[in-house]
Parts: sequence; C-alpha cells; structure tokens
Amino acid sequence: MSFTDSEGITHTAQVAASTLYEAAALAVAEFRKCGLADGMPGTGTRFTIAVHGPSMMHELPMRKLAAWLGSGGKSPHEQALKVRLREMLGEEGTG
Repeated sequence: MSFTDSEGITHTAQVAASTLYEAAALAVAEFRKCGLADGMPGTGTRFTIAVHGPSMMHELPMRKLAAWLGSGGKSPHEQALKVRLREMLGEEGTG
C-alpha cells in the first residue's frame, strides 16, 4: 500500500491482510511505527493498494477507511477485526 504526502513523497508499506480496509489500517500503523508523523495521511489522503496473486490495484480514501473502522461489523469476526485495528491505530488513527 502507498500514499503520497503533501510534499509529493510516496510512502509504501507491504502488509498481509484479508481485506482492503484491513490492509489500509495495517499500513497506516506501519507508517506510524516508522516515524512518519510529519507525512502521516490525513482525511483527504488516497491510498493505493496493490494486491498480489492475482495482481490488482485499488484506491481507498482515508475518510472511507475511517468510516469503515467507525461502523459496526457485519459479523463477529469483522467486529473483532475492527476493534483490533482501531486499538492498533489509536483514537486519532482514523481521522
């Protein structure tokens, strides 16, 4: 997954995930671990997510990730995933 910050620098992280939204949340957490506080994605950020096997690419706005994380899960598994990802990102992780 990658995003381009306000200075035009593209940042990329490789994560293993089951869903598009999980990949975005895990990558944001990775960017934080690497100390990218100055270039962190904001609500207007668009993520580019490349899927391997079969290869494909998706774009996901940060605001959609935040909305997904803030909504209820469609199943107990999805709800548990959202709770884990919200905890990983912290309260400010979705905005």
